[in-house]
Amino acid sequence: MSTIVNFKEDYNSRIVPALVKEFSYQSIMQAPKLVKIVINQGLGIAVADKKIIETSINELTAITGQKAVTTYSKKDISNFKLRKKMPIGVRVTLRHDKMYEFLERLIRVALPRTRDFRGIDAKLDGRGNYTLGIQEQIIFPEINIDKISKILGMNITFVTTAETDEEGYALLREFGLPFKTEKKNN
Repeated sequence: MSTIVNFKEDYNSRIVPALVKEFSYQSIMQAPKLVKIVINQGLGIAVADKKIIETSINELTAITGQKAVTTYSKKDISNFKLRKKMPIGVRVTLRHDKMYEFLERLIRVALPRTRDFRGIDAKLDGRGNYTLGIQEQIIFPEINIDKISKILGMNITFVTTAETDEEGYALLREFGLPFKTEKKNN
């Protein structure tokens, strides 16, 4: 067995006690949890080239280890040559063990491979959730650079049970997300 601690075990053994201490919770059940990670690729260019959707499904499935699904347009928009129910994106929702496994690979392998990486912005959505935009899918080792037809970005959303941004930030910081600057608590 390897000496690297699983993120799920690390959450229960180290992160929860740290959050209870930092925010003075009465119970460990009040500590915020990571509920799910949603990876989304918006592919507006797929209106012109249908093969891009299939390629993206295969890439996202390889990255996450879970089958990606196609997202469809909800209405007609003539300026974008878009019709209702056309495929315009790809999405995967990870929960439980696959979520922790993906988070570990993102933090330890993928983000350090980003060109000119200096950390990620610490801007949460107001309810303790965080969305990370990635410019290139080639930072993941599962992607074969020689087989890439088009460089595509993606959004990775971390959904937590945190009530506030401070709690969500503290949770994600404890997991090891490399934020640019440490927030100062007043």
